[in-house]
Amino acid sequence: MQDGVLLDAREEQAYRMLVGLSVARSSELAEVAELPQQEADEVLQRLQAKGLVAVHHADGPVFRPLPPDVALGTTLLRRQESLEAARKTVAALSEEFRASASRRDAHHLVEVIVGADALRERLRDLQESAREEILWFCRANPLAMQGADNTEEYGALSRGVRYRAIYERALLEQPGELDTIAEGVSWGEEARSLPTLPVRLAIVDRSTAVCPLVRDDELGIGEPTAAIIGRGQLLDALLALFESHWEQATPVKLYSDDKDDPEGLDDSERFLLSLLVAGVPDKSIASQLGISRRTVQRRLDRMMALAGVDTRTGLAFQAAKRGWI
Repeated sequence: MQDGVLLDAREEQAYRMLVGLSVARSSELAEVAELPQQEADEVLQRLQAKGLVAVHHADGPVFRPLPPDVALGTTLLRRQESLEAARKTVAALSEEFRASASRRDAHHLVEVIVGADALRERLRDLQESAREEILWFCRANPLAMQGADNTEEYGALSRGVRYRAIYERALLEQPGELDTIAEGVSWGEEARSLPTLPVRLAIVDRSTAVCPLVRDDELGIGEPTAAIIGRGQLLDALLALFESHWEQATPVKLYSDDKDDPEGLDDSERFLLSLLVAGVPDKSIASQLGISRRTVQRRLDRMMALAGVDTRTGLAFQAAKRGWI
């Protein structure tokens, strides 16, 4: 089974057929699924081990499907716990940094800038000087620079600088933001989305980070302030924080990585699918893309038919498995 996939293709097929049959013997499943008997036995054993199948032995083994949310929920919880462990590691590294910084002159590692204008200019300068990679945590309601104003990104991308950006879901729902994100992706930006992000953050060439110092609920008090963080353990912690969230985030794609994509999805469908999996509501998708909610549903229906499923959950699962997003 591929890393991160709860069920492989054979297991999913067998489980779906077993749901349709309600109960079945291994031989009956092998016949319906057109599987060799040995393979049917093996896939039922794997489903049983994952808690998706119960077996009764009254008159030979008979298999019955169990609810997937109960069985697979435990696996998802473990992954959440793994992410929480990574966050605790970041917190521990930050504490270690603070303890070390108290024993030396901290201004060599952290510079504080005040004011939206100063922050905006520093972000522009850092992007213009970037040579390898820029990482972004893009939260809703930007402090100093709206996405459409960040024209330096296109210059950096044209120089071969790699951009990786994680967008908070609420940002995707703000008017005009999807157009800006789509433009960046068309230039080569790698975009992903999460429901929420812990901080606002930009990291340039893994050597300099920009992180606001004021909480969102205190933004109305005075000018915004931000820390410019150089190489050290705090920067390492921020890099670890970004990478842990990047692994969990949902890709936002406009096109297939495979130029000879046999699936038949066009760019607008692939983008719509990315937004659906990211959790953006139909109403917001329709508004942002300038189409009706009925058109959104019609395109989703076509993709569900193409994937051979009849639910959005199934479509999201197939999209991830087939590499559509």
